[in-house]
Amino acid sequence: MISPATAPHYLWADICDGWKLLDTPSLSIIQERMPPGTAETRHRHSRVRQFFYVLGGELTLEVDGEIFKLGPQQGLEIAPGRWHQARNEGGAAAEFLVISDGVSREDREDS
Repeated sequence: MISPATAPHYLWADICDGWKLLDTPSLSIIQERMPPGTAETRHRHSRVRQFFYVLGGELTLEVDGEIFKLGPQQGLEIAPGRWHQARNEGGAAAEFLVISDGVSREDREDS
């Protein structure tokens, strides 16, 4: 059994949390928490497909210039090669899952 209480934790952008719920070469599931006003660097993956699924709060995803606002129990697929950025423009923490069909940190190009 795994949960954020037992999963390996890491900090990104000096303030956002990530918990590696599953970390294999072919499948990654990470639970993330972004405080209000935070954003990741716009980037793309050449091979890895990702699926973002919101657990709580609101997550803004920009994908190739198109804006999507996701709330709880909403998700969005990001196909390989598409530039994207996750942002929390809401007033509360955004909590979500990032499911990847590979190791995304090894397949990343920043804009």
